Amino acid sequence: MSAGTTASDADPAPALSPITTDTVRELLSDRKIFPGLPDDLGEDAELVLDSLGLVWLLHVVEERYGLVVEPTDEDIAGLTSLRRLTELLRAAQSGRAEGGRPR
Repeated sequence: MSAGTTASDADPAPALSPITTDTVRELLSDRKIFPGLPDDLGEDAELVLDSLGLVWLLHVVEERYGLVVEPTDEDIAGLTSLRRLTELLRAAQSGRAEGGRPR
């Protein structure tokens, strides 16, 4: 710690690597939850997540990244591809890094 910095000033959460499309692709690789997704899912290929799959995915993101994502109905309607899902998670991660509350 530098002079004038106390333990309470330090950021308690370790910095996490940014969420990437490869990260999200790996999260979607559980065939019990997402049985129809190909291993080589393209970033802009159509993606349809049912409510159970989305809840599970957001749970895993919270477990692994400590990131609580509360998408709006509009966000959910826009989750039509791997790229869009990654963008939502990155935005939530970025909001937390900037001290904002993720959606």
